[in-house]
Amino acid sequence: MRTSLGRALPAAFAAALAAAAATALPATAATAPAGPAAREVREIREVPDVPADWPTYIVTVDRALDPLDVAGRVEGVHPLHVYRDTLNGFAARLDPDQLESLASMPDVESIEEDGTASADGQFG
Repeated sequence: MRTSLGRALPAAFAAALAAAAATALPATAATAPAGPAAREVREIREVPDVPADWPTYIVTVDRALDPLDVAGRVEGVHPLHVYRDTLNGFAARLDPDQLESLASMPDVESIEEDGTASADGQFG
């Protein structure tokens, strides 16, 4: 069976376009799950080593701002995750000086130490 050129070219073009799009992403691009939550969390792959004893904080910033721009204003802050839908902010391990610098910024709405929550309402 022969495939007409009119049918083969669009399929070949679509395959080439998909391959080009897949290779066009930089190495530090985010990997997000498919579906509605795909825009919510962006994980950063390359984060410089930070001491494991620095606590992780969730920093919420003004909706009009890019969380990465706010994080970039403080030396040594390297976001682990960036949030853009439910909240606008980032998660990062912060030392006391970085925490103080972020807390003094008018664009930062809140800073909370990261933790876990359970269905029974306990936070730990």
